[in-house]
Amino acid sequence: MDTPFNFKNLDQDRLVYVRPVNVDELPDDMRDQAMGQRQIYAVHAADGERLALVKDRDMAFILARQNDFAPVNVH
Repeated sequence: MDTPFNFKNLDQDRLVYVRPVNVDELPDDMRDQAMGQRQIYAVHAADGERLALVKDRDMAFILARQNDFAPVNVH
């Protein structure tokens, strides 16, 4: 994904970060809901608050965009 993006005009309040999360790092009750997944994806606000956990990266980006956020990938 090598598409240039002008971050200067981006509203920082609408920026969210998408990052992979290993299921074994989650609390027990959340691990039970992962339905066999070894890795899921978290959507975080710019201040680090976790907003959502979803099954895959594509779903994380779709969820963010449907809620008028601008998602960026974090490795």
